[in-house]
Amino acid sequence: MIVLGIETSCDETAAAVVRRDADGRGTILADVVASQIEDHAEYGGVVPEIAARAHVEVLDGIVARALAEAGVAFADLDGIAATAGPGLIGGVIVGLMTGKAIASVTKKPFVAVNHLEGHALTARLTDAVPFPYLLLLVSGGHTQILEVAGVGRYRRLGTTIDDALGEAFDKTAKLLGLSYPGGPAVERAAAGGNAARFDLPRPLFDRDGFDFSFSGLKTAVRLDAEKIAPLSDADVADVCASFQAAVCDVVGRKVERALAAFAAGAGAGRPPTLVVAGGVAANKAIRGRLEEVAARRGARLVAPPMRLCTDNGAMIAWAGAERLALGIRDGLDTAPRARWPLDELSAD
Repeated sequence: MIVLGIETSCDETAAAVVRRDADGRGTILADVVASQIEDHAEYGGVVPEIAARAHVEVLDGIVARALAEAGVAFADLDGIAATAGPGLIGGVIVGLMTGKAIASVTKKPFVAVNHLEGHALTARLTDAVPFPYLLLLVSGGHTQILEVAGVGRYRRLGTTIDDALGEAFDKTAKLLGLSYPGGPAVERAAAGGNAARFDLPRPLFDRDGFDFSFSGLKTAVRLDAEKIAPLSDADVADVCASFQAAVCDVVGRKVERALAAFAAGAGAGRPPTLVVAGGVAANKAIRGRLEEVAARRGARLVAPPMRLCTDNGAMIAWAGAERLALGIRDGLDTAPRARWPLDELSAD
């Protein structure tokens, strides 16, 4: 089964071609991504209108390049998959309409993919991870812990009650005058800082449950930075290191609790698997903390390659292939969605 995937939910215009073999193994035949970082850098964040226009300008060329690199034509495809949400609605519309148009003209099956499901299933493409597994999804717009029981079968254990983790990184970077995107900038600065200098809070650290909160941590960073302004490069490094350490403590604590619950419930009977996905999963300090947690709990940690942690077309093509393999198709009247919680797929 060969599937074309299209992703335009935020500021990456992406298309990929993926093959799913009969045994469930996956191969990426082509994966093309056009970044808009330079378009949004001066604003310190993604501007939806700029993002949507950029998708319109380059998507056709990105799709053509993906097909060429994969060495396939439209006639060779077994299906078309496109992100239908959640995301910036203008961008989602561009990719979704393009996917529908291709499916209509080629008479190929169409799959409307939940962007979060693309992240959730990437580990099955890269590492053939069997169900069930525990998923930590951390990105610019989402921070969730979910049980993944199967394609379209998700149970949310915890989520952020305010800012997503990626958003907290970006806002911290902007506050400190660092470059965009903020996550990598904070990580680079933190590498040379003293994580013990600022006593930042660990929100919800001792509270039962698996929910996160990062708004208070972000405010604490601002207040400490204002106390010592103007900040030297060393000050910025210390703030970033302290912020990142607090994040690692909170994420590690919540995930360890969730792993214990998962191992006693849905994952009982065999060593549990912890999958981390989303753009923030590229942070080496967070990955290191998750490795420690997994080792303590006797769990296997699976983290996709860095290039597949951020938004890409391969994850959308793969999610489409997984759904097509189960006989799932979507109509060309499928509407774009700015919000689409992953666990709603289970209800559907």
